[in-house]
Amino acid sequence: MATIKQTALIRGATPHDVYETLMDGEQHGALSGQPTTVSRRVGGAFKVGHDLEGKQLTLTADKRIVQTWRANNWPKGVYSKATFALAKAPGGTRITFTQTGVPSEFLKEITSGWKVYYWRPLRRKWASRPSSR
Repeated sequence: MATIKQTALIRGATPHDVYETLMDGEQHGALSGQPTTVSRRVGGAFKVGHDLEGKQLTLTADKRIVQTWRANNWPKGVYSKATFALAKAPGGTRITFTQTGVPSEFLKEITSGWKVYYWRPLRRKWASRPSSR
């Protein structure tokens, strides 16, 4: 099993903006490009298309999201733990992301996926908005 550690600066977005994008099914779906359902309660499930699923372990509004997380092509019953820590940073929000328990054979694919399907779209979402925060 492997661990992914990434940071992303989302300019023009507040921690609240980023939290809401990740926790709102419609906004999350627009970000990932797939139909998405997201529970806002601890123990509740999330699902992104037919590819990803998990449960909410810890939800601290505008600060932290911790989830069990798995891709559908992983061995049955194998879940990782994904943590999104959100903090105000100069000009925007810094996401400190850690995912533990990633099956080693999927490490490259998952590492790239966070950048392509999450950090880049989040940056694009606020790139055109003036920072008034």
